Amino acid sequence: MSKSDIKKIGIASLIMMFSVFLSRIIGLFREMVVAHIGGAGGAVDAYQIAFIIPEILNHISAGGFLSVTFIPIFSKYLVQDNEDTGWKVFSIILTVFGSLMLVLIAAGMIFTPKLIGIFAPGLTEPSLKADAVRMARIIMPAQFFFFSGGLFTAVQFAKEKFVIPALAPLIYNIGIISGGVLLGPKLGMEGFAWGVLGGAFIGNFALQYRGARQVGLRYKIKFDFFHPDLKKYILITLPLMLGLTMTFSTEFFIRFFGSFLPRGSIAGLNYGIRIVFILVGLSGQAIGVALYPYLARYGTENRMDEMNRLLNHTLRILSLVIPFSVLLMVLRHEVVLLLFQRGKFDTAATEMTSQVLIYLLVGAYAFSAQTIVTRGYYAIQNTVFPAVFGTLAVLFSIPLYLYGIKLMGVRGVALAISISAFIQVALIYGIWNRYSDNKGAKAVYGFILKMVCLSIPMGIFLEWIKTDMLSIINAATFYGSMIVVIVIGIVFAVILMTLGYLFRIEEIKMVINRLASFCSKKMFS
Repeated sequence: MSKSDIKKIGIASLIMMFSVFLSRIIGLFREMVVAHIGGAGGAVDAYQIAFIIPEILNHISAGGFLSVTFIPIFSKYLVQDNEDTGWKVFSIILTVFGSLMLVLIAAGMIFTPKLIGIFAPGLTEPSLKADAVRMARIIMPAQFFFFSGGLFTAVQFAKEKFVIPALAPLIYNIGIISGGVLLGPKLGMEGFAWGVLGGAFIGNFALQYRGARQVGLRYKIKFDFFHPDLKKYILITLPLMLGLTMTFSTEFFIRFFGSFLPRGSIAGLNYGIRIVFILVGLSGQAIGVALYPYLARYGTENRMDEMNRLLNHTLRILSLVIPFSVLLMVLRHEVVLLLFQRGKFDTAATEMTSQVLIYLLVGAYAFSAQTIVTRGYYAIQNTVFPAVFGTLAVLFSIPLYLYGIKLMGVRGVALAISISAFIQVALIYGIWNRYSDNKGAKAVYGFILKMVCLSIPMGIFLEWIKTDMLSIINAATFYGSMIVVIVIGIVFAVILMTLGYLFRIEEIKMVINRLASFCSKKMFS
């Protein structure tokens, strides 16, 4: 891996990490607005259930995988200095699959009531079901904007342009918030649904169209069902359409199994998973998006040793998610109170969500690592194995959900999500190591184990400080929780820095040194 590639990856990673960071912050603010207006009750459950059909449509079209399926095809023509043919293939794929998406959206809107009954069978209240149906029909057309915008984004990534794609999630979340704030007082949760539609159009479609134009977009409506690259795209994408991914299954099972639990359970699970996904977004998602174009090039050139070094190094850095997950476990109540407890989100909702959050945080590292490991397979254009294996793992995890509900209720669903994620990523990484002869895998396993062994006693110590030494502080209030978070956060930072230098953990030292360098530049600039 050349120094120029490392520099490009670093710049791209910073852009995407900044984007994901802002997106997660705005997304968290979005959930705070939802909590304020809807609390943790049936109305929010109906809003969450309204996303089931749209997300299934997005999954069927493999809309979330366009960057990893289309980039290798388009990049091939860029490398061959044959960009005209690349845009021709782009036009064919957008025309054929865009038309298919419009047909699926129309069918979904017609059969929405029946589909809601199938995918959320526990939602039996007529008024809530009617709300879910109405909001699902509002949200569904946004899937066309996501699909076509995903292709516009992919060509920008292929040309190593990241700034405009980085704006998409920010504008999308702002759109949702605007819909809720402006229309919520009159329409309730339906206002957020209209915000979804508007945010998807502006951020994911219109803006990305402009970005694609800037990198030379050439599009004509073109149906060519026999073009070899369309067939290749279908063969690569079909497993992803039919397979069940970790992220999709998590969102689906939260709503499916949550529909059988007391009203507000889906809302609590959703608020908890959004907190977890802040960690995932700032680590695995941001790095994975920036990493993929370079992994795809190594895969095309069959440079497996360099791919493995890059994957292993990234997975070691991502292990820092583990101590941060433990920190959030300790501060579970205070974090939920500070973020959500206002308006209709009361103390009972805070207690339920904070208990759910503990079990969801168990799987935070698995979610982060999964975004990296699966991209290794995609980079060598092997989408069949991750899709088939992911589907089998999801199906075999269903007993975990059933047993979890029976034994622990809503907390059991959260724990099942985490266990399922860890089993899936451990097995898929293990198989990758055998396939690619990854000689550095043992060091990765050892480092993860080291971080777990260091994080558990640290968490116990932090919990003791919170419950014993800080017991005089009333953490049931906003300012009391703020004080607890600040004190525990400072102690955590000191411990983490000490462990980094004491046990010579280069990844911790590297992050500390980079933060110190960044802060010093800001102070003296």
